[in-house]
Amino acid sequence: MQTLYTLQTTQGSITAVDAEKILQKHLDQSRQLFVYLIYFLTEVARYAEKDARQKGSKHLPTKEDLSVNIKISGNEILWRILEDESFKKAVTECKPNLIDNGELVRKFYLQLVETPEYKAYISEPSREKKTEKEILEFIFSNLLLPSESFISHLEENFIHWDDDAEMMNQLVLNFLQKPAANDFREMISQEKWKFAKDLLRTVEEKKEFTLDMIKPRLKNWDADRIALLDMILMQMGVCEFLFFETIPTKVTINEYIDLAKEYSTPQSGQFVNGILDNIHKDLQSQDKLHKISFRKN
Repeated sequence: MQTLYTLQTTQGSITAVDAEKILQKHLDQSRQLFVYLIYFLTEVARYAEKDARQKGSKHLPTKEDLSVNIKISGNEILWRILEDESFKKAVTECKPNLIDNGELVRKFYLQLVETPEYKAYISEPSREKKTEKEILEFIFSNLLLPSESFISHLEENFIHWDDDAEMMNQLVLNFLQKPAANDFREMISQEKWKFAKDLLRTVEEKKEFTLDMIKPRLKNWDADRIALLDMILMQMGVCEFLFFETIPTKVTINEYIDLAKEYSTPQSGQFVNGILDNIHKDLQSQDKLHKISFRKN
């Protein structure tokens, strides 16, 4: 969707190869953001060791200074992440350490140690997989994401944060469920990358065809005044109807309704739903809804 919007708002002709490069760039940007979120989370958890060193090195440290609990620094999931070769390589490539976040990391660590959840975590001497995961989820979901300062920090350093926020939230939580199953070298699987390229190519090459299907159903709407994003979403939906055999039509309609609600105007969800539903019904009644792949067509 983002790539198609970029293509349609860019002056001059763009080749299919250029379009795929733009798509790859968008995916690379999302990968950088994902790596940074995981990196920041690990920095907050690891700050316990730094806090213990700083307090222990005071000229006259108190008993409390010498007894900082650093259990979270040894969090088993945390170290599984830090020792993962694909994460190490991603950090080298994306360089999240170059973003100035020291004071922000310290701020969230200090907030963390005052929470009942953290106190309950460090009070238990054993390490259970469930609690190791839950404390990291707590930091991300209950401290970082609700924080205006953290969101402002992300917006300053990643201009696409608003577009990717919901996806990143899900990606991070899924990752914490099964960190070993993730490969930081690939933002998406090869199968999903192929689907994205095929959908991009299909929408571009079938643009006039899909517009000819959409425009007669606009009734009193002026096609030139309809939100560009709505037109793109409807074109994507029609292409999935006709050329992607593995995607159920109801799934297509529901996904594009959600995208329209999230990224376009307040009325877009209902509008996109109405047009795609009408096209779907017409294709069914005319026995034209044959799910075939674009390559076979």
